[in-house]
Amino acid sequence: MPIKKYSPTTPSRRHMTVVSNPKLSKKGPAKSLLEPMKKKGGRNNYGRITVRHKGGGERRKYRIIDFKRDKFDIPAEVMSIEYDPNRSANIALLKYDDGELRYILAPVDLAVGEKIISAAAADIKSGNSMPVNAVPVGTFVHNVELYPGRGAQLVRAAGGAAQLMAKENGYAQIRLPSGETRLISLNCRVTIGQVGNLDHENVQIGKAGRKRHMGVRPTVRGSAMNPVDHPHGGGEGKAPIGHPGPMTPWGKPALGYKTRKKKNRTNKFIIKRRGSK
Repeated sequence: MPIKKYSPTTPSRRHMTVVSNPKLSKKGPAKSLLEPMKKKGGRNNYGRITVRHKGGGERRKYRIIDFKRDKFDIPAEVMSIEYDPNRSANIALLKYDDGELRYILAPVDLAVGEKIISAAAADIKSGNSMPVNAVPVGTFVHNVELYPGRGAQLVRAAGGAAQLMAKENGYAQIRLPSGETRLISLNCRVTIGQVGNLDHENVQIGKAGRKRHMGVRPTVRGSAMNPVDHPHGGGEGKAPIGHPGPMTPWGKPALGYKTRKKKNRTNKFIIKRRGSK
């Protein structure tokens, strides 16, 4: 999937790029797999902004994705590869032999017309889903469950792939894209292959309006504010932040401050933290 550049007809067009994928379906999404999405503008049920920089954006509908892959032992044909405005990965529309339609995340090299299946004895083929205990060590997987039957929670972004490192004592060691190595149950399900749309990370937004289309409002630097508004604010000219490290607008440490609970009950499942040597 090449990156498409535009002729610099305007200053914003000069640096704007998009992913060009001729395999994407030109038709609209399956209407039976759509749900309405109501915008909240970052506000909670009291009307207070709890997440900044959200608002506006193009209207979207949510595509219902099958993260559980719980339609076992029934082959499905890939009907189309489609764009999903709610995630970085593309999605694939499956039609099972009994006629049911479902969306899944589209892995690399999955093509229209292919047959895939969710089964314990499935082939090691991109798009097939199976329990970890049926996957050979060293295989790259995505759509990883943390708890059996709950549905995939890990490795769902474009280009993501985890590697199965070992299996012992009822658990499998999975190396995640972040570099973290953790244990998951052998009964958890995974999908073979790497998530598609690899060039998503290479796209240049190009103009401010494109972020507004995504529902992202402007972000003002703290150093451009007054001291009353931000800990980084104030000073004559370009001043340093004046603290040992960066801070949030509310005076809490930011950018590198660890927020994970030290006595988290899942610490025992993490063998190696990301960034550790």
